Formats: sequence, structure tokens, C-alpha cells
Amino acid sequence: MIGIKPLGDRVVIKKMEAEEKTQGGLILTSSAKEQPQVAEVVAVGPGTKDEPMELKAGDKVVFSKYGGTEIKYQGEEYTIMHQSEILAVIE
Repeated sequence: MIGIKPLGDRVVIKKMEAEEKTQGGLILTSSAKEQPQVAEVVAVGPGTKDEPMELKAGDKVVFSKYGGTEIKYQGEEYTIMHQSEILAVIE
């Protein structure tokens, strides 16, 4: 429990760290890193009548790069977005 309770069809995600090395072993500087698009769901809303909640806390997801609203809460960075901005669950 993180203390943020999303409403409706919104979810709270925490971005996972971008990869520090390429497959060839090159170390990437922060400016060269790809914007991470993989995150862990940390909280979900109850869903709505028109959009039932399909996600749950702990799911690893791929999300729309420019979606959501970024917030800082107790020193951690989170993004709040509509479930529809989540593109896929990584199984």
C-alpha cells in the first residue's frame, strides 16, 4: 500500500529503470537511455461500469510513452493514468 488510491479506471504505476547497458555491453549515459515504457502497477482503482478494472497491483505493463500524469509522493516518482493507456501486460 503506497497511500495513493486511484479513482475509477485509473492506475498508479512505477516506472522500471531503463537498461544501463546495450546488448553489446556499451554503458549508456542518462541522456542516451530510452524513455522507459515498462512499469509495475502499484495501485488500481475500482474500475467503472463502462470499463471494468483488468489490472492488479504487481502486474508488469507496457504503457503509452506520453500518457499519464507524473507525481512525486514520499520521495518516489509515480505515474497515474487511465487503464486504457496501458498497452499490454507482460506475462
